[in-house]
Amino acid sequence: MVHPRVYEALSQPVVGHLDPYFFEIMSEIEESLKVIYGTTKGITMVISGTGSAGMEAAVANFLESGRKFAVLANGYFCDRISEMGRRQGAQVVRFEKPWGATFEDQEAADFIRREKPNLVAYVHAETSTGALQRGEAICAAAHDVGALVVADCVTSLGGMPVNADLTGIDIAYSCTQKGLSCPPGLSPMFLSPRAVDWLNQRTASPRSWYLDLKLIRDYTTASHRYHHTAPISMFYALHEALAVILEEGPENRWNRHLRCHQAFVDGVEAMGLALHVPQGHRIRTLNTVRVPAGIDDAKVRARLLAQAGIEISGGFGPLSGKVFRVGVMGPLATEANVEFLLLEFRKALVAEGYRS
Repeated sequence: MVHPRVYEALSQPVVGHLDPYFFEIMSEIEESLKVIYGTTKGITMVISGTGSAGMEAAVANFLESGRKFAVLANGYFCDRISEMGRRQGAQVVRFEKPWGATFEDQEAADFIRREKPNLVAYVHAETSTGALQRGEAICAAAHDVGALVVADCVTSLGGMPVNADLTGIDIAYSCTQKGLSCPPGLSPMFLSPRAVDWLNQRTASPRSWYLDLKLIRDYTTASHRYHHTAPISMFYALHEALAVILEEGPENRWNRHLRCHQAFVDGVEAMGLALHVPQGHRIRTLNTVRVPAGIDDAKVRARLLAQAGIEISGGFGPLSGKVFRVGVMGPLATEANVEFLLLEFRKALVAEGYRS
């Protein structure tokens, strides 16, 4: 759900993409993102494009042809970043686990130390499965072998701590339409000092001109030399969304999402339903509920939308027809909204033949 203040910000008069006011807004966004990403050492920036643009920017700028790219693969978006690495000409090596499983510290570290890659990628919060992956051991092992680490924070940023500095992440990207409560269209990114140094020392230009982070950084913070026509209204939206988060207080926001996640889990378990991801490894903003035997998930979702105006998603890939994916984040993450969701979810399930 988009916050009402963000809708209001979208309606403000548009200035030019080289206007000083736009660069003032951009500077304030970057400072706010440092708080949300959990960094005092790195830099933040915003890509004009969705979360997938942030993903591709991470790959295109920090991989070169022939370099080794290690991916901890346990869901759809690990597959996507692997494919981007292949298209860059990298040597992609993968540690595979079933969708929804997570990697133990030691096994992840052993894989990285064995492969000795140049770049490592993992998904902090896997949108396709609801699984949360700790990154401290991954980052420590990667740094031991001289590698940089990319973290996909698409479903975590804005709804739970990322702690980029403490975790040791070097490159992170996210989107605006999930935990930040904006429409889609921008990808906030984080770069550690280690990543900035590597980028500044890179001699060959990335294959992607549009996603060249050095060119974008020069446009937004240094020379302000024209690079692309930025979507001004979307930057207004992100600016206001971050103001809303900081006014609430990041810790208060993380705790609100955790309370609502737990209320949702308690409610579905009381119905006799199970979650796909074990306790302790779940994303607090996105829940994957297993579809009961004999129930058509598409019919439940269609009924929920038609009768209550509530839209939830189904699984895809190996989880197609096996899970409901239910986001509880942003303005939706309140006790009253969770109670309403659970009530209507039960009605839709019962109407399709579920008996707990």
